[in-house]
Amino acid sequence: MKFYIKTYGCQMNLRDSDSAAALLIEHGLTPADGEADADLVILNTCSVRDQAERKAIGKLGFLGKLKRERPWMIFGIMGCMAQSRGAELLKSIKHLDFAIGTDQIHRIPEIVDRIATEHEKTAFFDRASAETPGIDSHRFDGAESPHSAFVSIMRGCSRYCSYCIVPFVRGPERSRPKESILNECRTLAAHGVPEIFLLGQNVSAYGLDNTAPPPDDAPSPFGELLKGIAAIDGIRRIRFTSPHPAYFTQALIDVFAQSEKVCKYVHLPLQSGSDRILKLMNRPYDTAKYLSVTDRLRRAAPGISFSTDVIVGFPTETEADFQATRELMDRVGFDNAFIFKYSPRKGTRSAQMPDDVPQEVKEERNQILLADLERRAEAANRKLVGQTFELLVEGPSKRNSARWSGRTDTFKQAVFTPDPAHPVACGDFVRVKIVRSTATTLYGELVPAGS
Repeated sequence: MKFYIKTYGCQMNLRDSDSAAALLIEHGLTPADGEADADLVILNTCSVRDQAERKAIGKLGFLGKLKRERPWMIFGIMGCMAQSRGAELLKSIKHLDFAIGTDQIHRIPEIVDRIATEHEKTAFFDRASAETPGIDSHRFDGAESPHSAFVSIMRGCSRYCSYCIVPFVRGPERSRPKESILNECRTLAAHGVPEIFLLGQNVSAYGLDNTAPPPDDAPSPFGELLKGIAAIDGIRRIRFTSPHPAYFTQALIDVFAQSEKVCKYVHLPLQSGSDRILKLMNRPYDTAKYLSVTDRLRRAAPGISFSTDVIVGFPTETEADFQATRELMDRVGFDNAFIFKYSPRKGTRSAQMPDDVPQEVKEERNQILLADLERRAEAANRKLVGQTFELLVEGPSKRNSARWSGRTDTFKQAVFTPDPAHPVACGDFVRVKIVRSTATTLYGELVPAGS
């Protein structure tokens, strides 16, 4: 039997899809190139925004045609939308065979066997611990790029931001045992993976499940985990997403100064630069706290880069609130940002608030922040021309296969022309001197080894 998994949403979903694929391969199934070549199709769904749900539901409808043409096919959904709406969709979509919640990935092989023999719709939505079976499964068959691997260190979120559906679909915070995570990282290192990318809805709260933000002088279990992974031979870079500003204690910040392996890049969600809006969002920090974190990180790791998430048009957001966001983004100098126009999610606290910012105002504010971001990024990248950086090679450039691309320690994309006399491969580390730049990309020349 051949399978195909289509993934919507965040890196957590990508990691879950990889776990599911590894479990299916171990069970004897074979990956397919697309749904038309598969006997089993699974959609890993997202509920963070309404558009993501609409895309998945639209895809499910399209797959009905395949079912009519190939009636033996099995269709299933997993992920956040499956957790929140799976029972409803199983009833309303005739060709949908199963739906599983965010903690039931390990059941997929069993479910597929059951449907193949009993032909009955199946669903599992129960919560499980963070150490759910299969969470540490990876593919080492060459089908995926071996240079970097996602590692889930915790499940769920207990922050209950007023706009966010995640705590309802992924459950409360549950941290995996530290030694289990270290063993997974050791296995990845043994397979030649040099970069580890730690995942969680709130990774900076690792080991502090369901507790309020700690005081600034408190220890950091997440910082201790980072140091443990850094001690593993073969691991050269450690990244993570997404942390919460309120959980950045000084002990965690100090790790950036102490470990060369912890990359000097942080994706630090802001959401708004207005203290009033942050309070309405139930974000347990103010702009002064946020700036304290970014300033101290810069002192600990000069040259560090930041990206963020921002929502425009949150209920009652005024022009002054928006300008406060704009000014704070300039003050921090984000290298990248994911800017979203607010849309209410059913079941969240903000869905009870009036969605009173007109759509055209949301669009205008979105475009202003995007223009600001391009201006800042272009100026910041221009300052890097003439400097030399170490890149982790990711493979041929998507726009020009004659060039190769990689990322700096600060997560900037850089493109270079390989030297035929010195071939490179995915996962190699090379030095590149930057000769020109745009807002999104650095362009460089290979520096010969030993120079």
